[in-house]
This record gives sequence, C-alpha cells and structure tokens, in this order.
Amino acid sequence: MTQTLPRPEAPAATRPAPVRSRRDGRTRAARRLPTHLVLLLFCGLWTVPVLGLLVSSFRPAYDISTTGWWRAGEGILTLDNYRDVLATSGFGTALGNSLLITVPAVAAMVAVGAVAAFALARMSFAGRRAVTVAMIALLALPLQMTLVPVLRLYNATGLTGTFAGIWLVHLGFGLPFTVYLLRTFFAGLPEEMFEAAALDGASTLTAFLRLTLPLSGPALASVAIFQFIWVWNDLLIALIFLGGDPGVAPLTVAVSNLVSATTGQGWQLLTAAAFVAMAVPMVIFFALQRTFVRGLLAGSGK
Repeated sequence: MTQTLPRPEAPAATRPAPVRSRRDGRTRAARRLPTHLVLLLFCGLWTVPVLGLLVSSFRPAYDISTTGWWRAGEGILTLDNYRDVLATSGFGTALGNSLLITVPAVAAMVAVGAVAAFALARMSFAGRRAVTVAMIALLALPLQMTLVPVLRLYNATGLTGTFAGIWLVHLGFGLPFTVYLLRTFFAGLPEEMFEAAALDGASTLTAFLRLTLPLSGPALASVAIFQFIWVWNDLLIALIFLGGDPGVAPLTVAVSNLVSATTGQGWQLLTAAAFVAMAVPMVIFFALQRTFVRGLLAGSGK
C-alpha cells in the first residue's frame, strides 16, 4: 500500500504577496486629493507673480507701462533690460560686495553658532538654562529696536561703512536663530554615542569635532542656506551700516538705485535686476536642496 506524503508548504519568502485592491488605492487617492489641491493652490499663488516678473523683465518700458504682462505675446520680447543692467556702472562691484559680505558673515554664523549650540546642548554648566531661554527670547526682539544704539556705537568706534562692521552686525542678528536650530539638532543625537566616546577617553573638543560635526552636515547646510538668503537679500542693514558708498554697497542697494525715486523711471530694469540678484541664492538652494530638506527633518522622528 502506497502512503501519500503531505505536500510541503511553500516558504514564506516565496509566497505571493497579497494584492492591494484597486478600491483601497482609490480611497487613499481620494483622501490625499484635498491636500494636493491645497498645495497646488499655494504653489500657484507663489508662481504667478514670479512669472509676471520674469515676463516683464523681457519687455520694453513702453509695453510694461501700457499693457499687462499676460499680454506679452502681443508685443516684443528683448534682452535689452538685462544688457542695460549688466552694463550699469558699479553693478559688477555690487555683486562682488554682496559675496564679500555674505560668505564671511554666514561662515561666522555657522562656526560660532555650532560651538554655542553644542555647549548649550551637551555641556553642563551653571546658568545653561537661563542662557538658552535668553537666546530664544532674542528671536522675538524686533530688529529695528537695536539699529539706533548699534549705529551710535559704530560711529564712535569707526566701524560704519566697513565690511568688518557689517559682518559683526549680521553675526549678532543671525546668531540666535542659528544657535536655536543647531541646539535642537545636537540635543537629538544619541546620548549613548557620547557616553561611549567619553569611555574611550575622547575629550569634549574631540566629541564635537569627530562626532557632532560629521553627523550634523544636513543641519549645518540648512542653517547656512537660511542665513545666506537672509544676508544676500538684506537692504535695511546695508543701508544703515554701509550707507550708499558704491565701493562697499551690496547688490540690493545697487538694485534699489536703478529706479528713480521721483519719476519712477527704470522699472523695467528693476525686473531684470531682480532675477540677476536671485541667480546666486537660487543656484545654491537647488544645489543643496536634498541636504536642506534632510536638515529640516533631522530629529523629527526622535
């Protein structure tokens, strides 16, 4: 008599995965539809004025003053506005001044802010909580309240109209936000990692240079992008602490001088100059976009 053996079951890894029903997919898509519509609405609200500015930068002055940008197809498009802007006396110097102001200021913010944030997040000392609260409170301090006393101090010390002076101003105004953001990230790093480094004989400086900084690349990049855009687009601080001297004036001051304050002439040059000024921060943002997003989301799941 032949005995029939039971058929062995297929391994779990080779079993066919359950098929997701189309109904579940449609339900999930329907739930996400309102979110997608809201996002598209906000993207459209942001894109329309930028598109209008871009189209206007290619239109002559007469067309801009007589018809709307949405009727650009009825007229002519030209590169004369960009040629006039780039040929303006002192525009290249202003572009170099913006780089000379922004790059050292942002580098100082990130360097000093990283050290201060590490001390507040990972070092124990008297008054650490009070210093943290004071640093956060400085975020709510209006910038305009400090302009007059700081300017008087600068006039007394001879720092007005110098690059060193504008670096210190941006460092002082941008440091609270930098410390706050980096401290939040440093505090979310695993405590066991620092304990193991201490058991191996690593000093505080070694833990900062060898552990914290290599793991904080996305956070440092996010802070650098934020502060770069802020310093690059600054006009108020540049006008107050640098004045209108073309030798030290940044790009924002040069762009503001393109339009006549009395007649309003030169508006077509302002549109082209705006996109020239936007070129550098946009290139940096898109080049570091993935790092920027990782830095914003770092520590959110901890």
